[in-house]
Amino acid sequence: MIEIIFGIVSGIITSLGCGGGTVLIFLLTYIYEIEQHIAQGINLIFFIPTCIISILVNIKKKNINKKICILISLSGVTGAVVGAEISKKINISRLKVIYGFFLLLIAIFEIYSFSKLYRNSKKANNKKEIKKEINKNGGIVWIF
Repeated sequence: MIEIIFGIVSGIITSLGCGGGTVLIFLLTYIYEIEQHIAQGINLIFFIPTCIISILVNIKKKNINKKICILISLSGVTGAVVGAEISKKINISRLKVIYGFFLLLIAIFEIYSFSKLYRNSKKANNKKEIKKEINKNGGIVWIF
């Protein structure tokens, strides 16, 4: 049952563009005690169907710039090959530390970005301006 819950949560987070693999890797490494290398491989396989669905929805809504998508995708494939080769050569404990550090940096960046967005939204005169500012800065539509 927990696998289904984690799968749904990971799928939602992935479709929001936030990296649902974080949830999935946590499930696999800490709850199932699967090695980090294997968890990362499973995460990559999980990403394929969830990514396809998200792409189809976003194509339908015309949210994809095809030129940028192709350029980033080709670069990403190159990076994935290099990253996979590097990952194979790193021991599991060090890989977990690197992964954790990366997540920490992302968390710090997100907290900083959100606090900056919050301060800017407080300067706006009305809710319409707040919505406009928030949508411009990441698509978050929370009103404070």
